[in-house]
Amino acid sequence: MPKWRGNSEIKGSQNQNNGYFAAIDLGTNSCRLVIAEPTPSSFHVVETFSRVTRLGEGIINDNMLSKTAIRRTISALKVCRGIIDEYSPMVRMRFVATAACRRALNCKEFEQAVARDTGLNVEVISSKEEARLAVVGCMPLLNRMIKRALVFDIGGGSTEISLARITDSGRTFIEGFVSLPYGVVTVSEAFPGKDMTNLAYNTIVERTQKILQEFEDKYNISEAVRKQEIQIIGTSGTVTVLGAVHLNLPRYNRAAVDGLAMSGDEVNKVISKIKKLGYEGRCRHSCIGKQKADLTIAGCTIIEALTTFWPVSEITIADRGIREGILLDMMHHQKNNYFHKDGKYRRMFRKGKKYGERKSGSH
Repeated sequence: MPKWRGNSEIKGSQNQNNGYFAAIDLGTNSCRLVIAEPTPSSFHVVETFSRVTRLGEGIINDNMLSKTAIRRTISALKVCRGIIDEYSPMVRMRFVATAACRRALNCKEFEQAVARDTGLNVEVISSKEEARLAVVGCMPLLNRMIKRALVFDIGGGSTEISLARITDSGRTFIEGFVSLPYGVVTVSEAFPGKDMTNLAYNTIVERTQKILQEFEDKYNISEAVRKQEIQIIGTSGTVTVLGAVHLNLPRYNRAAVDGLAMSGDEVNKVISKIKKLGYEGRCRHSCIGKQKADLTIAGCTIIEALTTFWPVSEITIADRGIREGILLDMMHHQKNNYFHKDGKYRRMFRKGKKYGERKSGSH
């Protein structure tokens, strides 16, 4: 019987406008925008936009963002800018870029082109910050009865794995993290073709597990996983596809997938099913499709590496991550900056690149 945990936290009634917050996650594969307003418990999403841009296409060859990929991405960011303008003024905004921009030798030129053509200031964040934001975004799914969580976020160009601990007071902090220097786009491009061979698939699994061994040696995760003292949460397009395929959904449904708990055996069975579909079968599948056919099998290599390396009994599926982490971060800081400890109102905005702030109406 499927189980769900806390997938209502980012919902809620839109009673009174508390001011809008905007976040953009510019990844190796896609550009995603969310605009939301705070609620007493979390936030209410008022607008989202997502487009596959494959910004990191071909980056494994020369560590450069291609002109074609830049044009696609700037086109998507212009749409984001238009949507943001519709909801302006914003209380706070933060627009981050991840692995592809960290790797690209021409990243500065790309940032300048984005600022010139869209008026948006994109901030390239570190692997550590990316890992932290993914954990913050998944916090509503944390089981507070379990004091530790392992959150893995499979991106297009890198994969962040974070070990988090929940204190008795309810605060969450990251004990440690490891960043795999590849994600679904770079894996699929490293092994071109309509389908990965068994050799290629097993190569990624083995390479991943070698990196995980160093992480294991430092934090002794296996024993805690075996005792079910660590909750494992997965966030990425591949992870949510696993949930959708497991539920046999006729089309993807976020409400059904976000917070779904799958046993380790169920995860392995779904991965086996996806592999047997083959490239053409994945193209035809209503919850995968042509855009994700190659990326999904690439992501499965990383998930299988995790589930066979650690004695995983259950994974919580998260259709949330960096964007939600950015929003929760900004709203938390904004709340703290608006009120003194005695509750009296004050108005104070933190200036600086970290929060991606711009004056209302400026470009």
